[in-house]
Amino acid sequence: MTKPVVLIAEELSPATVDALGPDFEVRNVDGTDRPALLAALSDSDAILVRSATKVDAEAIAAAPKLRVIARAGVGLDNVDIKAATTAGVMVVNAPTSNIISAAELTIGHILSLARHIPAAHSALADGQWKRSKYTGVELYEKTVGIIGLGRIGALITARLQAFGTKVVAYDPYVTSARAQQLGVQLVTLEELLAQSDFITIHMPKTPETTGMISDAQLALMKPTAFIVNVARGGLIDEDALHRALTDHTIAGAGLDVFVSEPPSDSPLLALENVVVTPHLGASTDEAQEKAGVSVAKSVRLALSGELVPDAVNVAGGVIDPTVRPGIPLMEKLGQIFSGLAHSPLTSVDVEVRGEIVEFDVSVLKLAALKGIFSNVVSENVSYVNAPLLAEQRGIEVRQLTDSVSEEYRNLLTLRGALSDGSQISVSGTLTGTKQIEKIVEINGYDVEVPIAEHLIVMIYDDRPGIVAIYGHEFGEANINIAGMQIARTGAGGKALSVLTVDSRVPEGLLEKVRLAIAADLMHEIDITE
Repeated sequence: MTKPVVLIAEELSPATVDALGPDFEVRNVDGTDRPALLAALSDSDAILVRSATKVDAEAIAAAPKLRVIARAGVGLDNVDIKAATTAGVMVVNAPTSNIISAAELTIGHILSLARHIPAAHSALADGQWKRSKYTGVELYEKTVGIIGLGRIGALITARLQAFGTKVVAYDPYVTSARAQQLGVQLVTLEELLAQSDFITIHMPKTPETTGMISDAQLALMKPTAFIVNVARGGLIDEDALHRALTDHTIAGAGLDVFVSEPPSDSPLLALENVVVTPHLGASTDEAQEKAGVSVAKSVRLALSGELVPDAVNVAGGVIDPTVRPGIPLMEKLGQIFSGLAHSPLTSVDVEVRGEIVEFDVSVLKLAALKGIFSNVVSENVSYVNAPLLAEQRGIEVRQLTDSVSEEYRNLLTLRGALSDGSQISVSGTLTGTKQIEKIVEINGYDVEVPIAEHLIVMIYDDRPGIVAIYGHEFGEANINIAGMQIARTGAGGKALSVLTVDSRVPEGLLEKVRLAIAADLMHEIDITE
């Protein structure tokens, strides 16, 4: 019997090959040699890469037998996930392989800034003995602010406490109970910036978080404070950071990631009060080995037809074809659900109704959690770590099933409680022969809106002229409304509008519209594939 072919396109640890086991024919190719890569893919069942090999639409088209693409690491910038999904190819990565390495590098940057270690080394290596110039500060009794209290943030917190620091954190998705468990005080972003002697940022990179630290935020910091970013390039506005460092608005910065990498033309590299490293967050022997072994195990599971916890685009494994179309729908409902939340979640019910409950629908709960956390935490979210993320945040999760669905053949609902005592919900279904994904309920209002990339949800007092107000404002800003539906509790009561728009709406415009119509709720929600 012919063994499945596993193609290794970059150098991986021997432990990676060992983890694959004896059931595969392992071949090697230089993934940066494009003709050789395309030729080798022609009869490959799986490919393992790191960051240098581009597995794009062309490469996927050249691999008719390909069933799984495995990235031995966290990022997936070099993999065309949409093309892979269209071709029915599973994409897996190693979402937790580098979290300890990233946390330790953060501590290294903080210590380097506090004690001027790189600059002092450089001066001494150059024959200069400058003890007085490089007087530093202790971490003891200093305040460290962590923006984003996910898994990496929690690891950093544990390590900082050994230094006798006070740790404060900003994370709108973490409950006070979880923060208390970690020994952290939750504060607003403005309070964190003003109080902290050292700040480290660990947020996902989304349209909302890109440039979240800019001139206004840096101006709130102490002139003696330092800021560190080992998470994602662009979370800190680099031009604003350069101004703050040259004007001595802040004391210094530690950067491992940049908007453009390598940052060869960045003026930040010329500043004495900046410590830089070349994206080393995952560059430890241990992280690389963990990543290789993790994806090798995923490849083994995928090629044997079993459930793959770290699948990025599809759950894989023995999932009934009737259930499978509900997976991407439930992920998107999860994103909408988290977009509706205005305070931390305390509980989530995943409700599945209709004919679909005859089959195993447990994967839909995983898909819901994956969607909820996909734009909330800095680490990549998968089917294996999503339940852990919920547990870490003290969120109670239940799955409820019912064979009765009165209005739709199948109905998927997420219903949750927030820490302020309020409730939110969103429901969706698949309609027609094309299985179009639709939202059919939001917070108790009945709607029927196809899921689109950009959604705006608002609730306001129903009265004449509201549609004209926001229609005019969006039109003036050249924002095209592709679709709209309004639901209401009754004449003169509350109304809910759901808009699909062709492009993102600037935050300032949303606030302007909210004030103009006196909206109780105004959210822009972006759906990522």
